[in-house]
Amino acid sequence: MTGKLQFRLLMAFTLVILVTIGAVLFFVNESTKDEIRRYGARVDQLRSLKMEAELSRFYFSNREWSGIQPLIVQWGNLYDQRIVLTDAEGTVVADSAGNLSDRYTTKSPGRTLSLPFQTGTIGILYVTPKSSSELSLESLQLLFGAIGRYFLWGGLIAVVIALIITSFLSRRILSPVKALTNAARRLGGGDFTQRVEVKDKSELGELANTFNTMADNLEHAEELRKNMVADIAHELRTPLSNIKGYLEATRDGVVSADADTIRKLDEEATLLSRLVDDLQELSLAEAGELKLVFQSGDITDIIAQTIEMMQAKAAAKGVKISTTLPGKLPTVSMDTHRISQVLRILLENAITATSPGDSIEVSAQKRAEFIEVSVTDTGEGIPVGDLPYIFERFYRVDKSRTRATGGNGLGLTIARRLVEAHGGEIKAESEPGKGSRFNFTLPFSGK
Repeated sequence: MTGKLQFRLLMAFTLVILVTIGAVLFFVNESTKDEIRRYGARVDQLRSLKMEAELSRFYFSNREWSGIQPLIVQWGNLYDQRIVLTDAEGTVVADSAGNLSDRYTTKSPGRTLSLPFQTGTIGILYVTPKSSSELSLESLQLLFGAIGRYFLWGGLIAVVIALIITSFLSRRILSPVKALTNAARRLGGGDFTQRVEVKDKSELGELANTFNTMADNLEHAEELRKNMVADIAHELRTPLSNIKGYLEATRDGVVSADADTIRKLDEEATLLSRLVDDLQELSLAEAGELKLVFQSGDITDIIAQTIEMMQAKAAAKGVKISTTLPGKLPTVSMDTHRISQVLRILLENAITATSPGDSIEVSAQKRAEFIEVSVTDTGEGIPVGDLPYIFERFYRVDKSRTRATGGNGLGLTIARRLVEAHGGEIKAESEPGKGSRFNFTLPFSGK
């Protein structure tokens, strides 16, 4: 690839040089033609004056034009032009072309001949000017004979310089491109540790930085994928192991198949089913295939209904849930079931993170063009190092928590996807030892 690009650079430099030399030659040739035309006009005028003087002396000496033909022919050969001499009546008396007809017709004006200090015309001299094609040929001959070789040598030197410059620039330009190509090839092969070091601050440097950012994201995504697979295997293994243990114990007669055993098996199956449902729901949300039924509604009604469902669980732990809601809020276009699910997830996490005697406050308020809902608790808070990762799959702040107390680590991830599917965003703020605040936004559909 780099070889092809290097060849293209060489061809581009060569083409620019050839086009430049060609353009210069063209304009020099045009200028030369104009100069030759002006010079030729001056020379023709001087020649004509010289010939007029010679012809006047000839006629003055001989008193007639007899014998003038050889001189006219000599001039025609010398000046490479057709020269015609007529008498005063227009009869041809000499022609360098040897065509001594009675009359000479031409559109070019002739030069009238006369004797010094005498009136009257003794003849008319016609000198045929050179054609434009002859002038062009002369200019080209002069150009390539005197100037062309310098241009040719200059062009050859320029091509050599272009080769040297191309070799230098290609190594400088293509080196980071080659590094990017090799890194991209290894990255495509699964080596996500590949990075490119380019000190160039131009577009290539920006491309290298973009590549490194992409590699960072891919490496992080691959790490999350591996962790997710390991977490799923771990989450599935525990309830399955428990179910298998109860069944083996029942089969061996260690545990009787009574109502208590069946209840425990049902709890493990319920946890397993919930994990599978959460994973399916999360995969649909991330793929953008989660079906939402949007309808205009009052967010305060959803908050009240959800809190009513969670009051029993909060009361059992000795935690109080309160609300701070304005009198009237704009209606929101939302899937009421999904937004209630988001609130349940946030409230469940808040109840888990609080101790008896702590409190949870749910509030809502109107912002610029959206409604902001907040869930604030006075619990243990979230460590600063964990805060950026709490919305990732299977992430638990307290790694020692069991599934019964800490959940499966998918709740906040699902909540984020549901909020984003509504066109909003969810954030978390926390101070260890003082509690946490989760808030999410929803665009409102009216005022």
